[in-house]
Amino acid sequence: MSVLFYYPLKFNNFKVNNIHKFGLIRPHSNKLIALARLLDVIVIGLTLWAILDINAAEWDRKQTWWLLISIVIFGIFAEFNELYRQSRGLSIRIEIKRILFSWFWVLVVIMGVDQAYPLVDPVYRHYFGMWIGAVPVEIVSWHIIVSSIAGIIRKKGRNTRRAAIVGANRLGVELKNIFAEEESMGLHFVGFYDDEQETEIDGGALAENKLKGNFRQLIKDAKDGAIDIVYITLPLRTELKIKELIEQLSDSTVSVYYVPDLFVFDLLRSSLHHIKGIPVISIRDTPFYGVDGVIKRVFDVLLSLIILSIIAIPLLIISLSVRLSSPGAIIFKQRRYGIGGEEIVVWKFRTMTVSEDDNNIKQAQKNDPRVTRLGAFLRRTSLDELPQFINVLQGKMSIVGPRPHAVAHNEWYRGQIKGYMLRHIVKPGITGYAQINGYRGETDTLEKMEKRIQYDLAYIRNWSLWLDIKIVILTVFKGFLGAKAY
Repeated sequence: MSVLFYYPLKFNNFKVNNIHKFGLIRPHSNKLIALARLLDVIVIGLTLWAILDINAAEWDRKQTWWLLISIVIFGIFAEFNELYRQSRGLSIRIEIKRILFSWFWVLVVIMGVDQAYPLVDPVYRHYFGMWIGAVPVEIVSWHIIVSSIAGIIRKKGRNTRRAAIVGANRLGVELKNIFAEEESMGLHFVGFYDDEQETEIDGGALAENKLKGNFRQLIKDAKDGAIDIVYITLPLRTELKIKELIEQLSDSTVSVYYVPDLFVFDLLRSSLHHIKGIPVISIRDTPFYGVDGVIKRVFDVLLSLIILSIIAIPLLIISLSVRLSSPGAIIFKQRRYGIGGEEIVVWKFRTMTVSEDDNNIKQAQKNDPRVTRLGAFLRRTSLDELPQFINVLQGKMSIVGPRPHAVAHNEWYRGQIKGYMLRHIVKPGITGYAQINGYRGETDTLEKMEKRIQYDLAYIRNWSLWLDIKIVILTVFKGFLGAKAY
């Protein structure tokens, strides 16, 4: 998505040495966000108090722990899910999902703590269940009510702002369409302004999208008070024209936003950062930086320990079966590329009569004579990959991520598919987004591998903890078994 920059119009009262002190660009604050956070906390606390009061139950120390844990955990996961991000156009469906997901982890944490230090006494279990069920309903309800009322007010023309777009181009039309689709944003589209006679959209589209006039007309309309906000979508190469427009618009009271056309780049996990007030846009970056990296690692370790404890006996049975079925090692260790393109050793149960790991490896095919009878079953059911949970604990792999390929395959495909190596800015996974979408097993054509890479990069762009959980669940039902695994 494109990033909106607010350009501060009035620098006249600041000396040059003060610009660094106050920051070139400051985050856009919204007191309503702080109010929303506070109201959610109040709802959590009042609901617990009301349930105990109605049932004539006394509030004790353990209920205080319920409240403290719920406020902290809900706040943390609401922040991770960007529940409170400032966006008038945030879909209520997405908002509800984020609320429920955040509150789900409150339940998980409290029940986890309860195993070590009893927090939910049998006498209070009924009240606890009522509270856990009532809070998300009440939070969702008040969010829906506020959003609906705000949307109705804006649709009636109240609390709206008149917006003009400078640049009759593809990005400008996309922005205009967003204004039309998200009426709750309260932005009334005035029209396009552009000096160029030949634009990126044809004349019919321009007529439909209201070409109001040139830049001179824009300045006049801004000074006459016909516009409240100006969004500039001109290409980056027109820096001098953009600067001139902003200077001329400073003689009016309009707010000015610059919308850089980042679609000219191949974006991968794009985000906006600030370094001492200087805006920095990441074109390509890993999603697992800082706190997100810790969350990902904790998720991998905990789930791997749980799964390994469950499959311990099956691992022993499969190990013995591999040993007895054919001569050779039980575990096949193969060099593959990990995060940063560094070589790692991935473990699998041996499924072939050979252990190939050189510069010329042939992918397994249907009725491959190298595959043992037991190996065919293990590959078809993905049981051969179970030892990779140990690789996860070693820190070489993740449970969810792009599937690692043999080094020989990597070296060949990186020269054939644009952006192939970008999949290595994250750890490889036991399962992945491509696998649950049918791209598992042999990739006998370049088109199949290109499609797999597209899904791998889509995973990196859209990563969230919820996406990992979703992929794990879908893997259980449709990712392990498949006719494409030979």
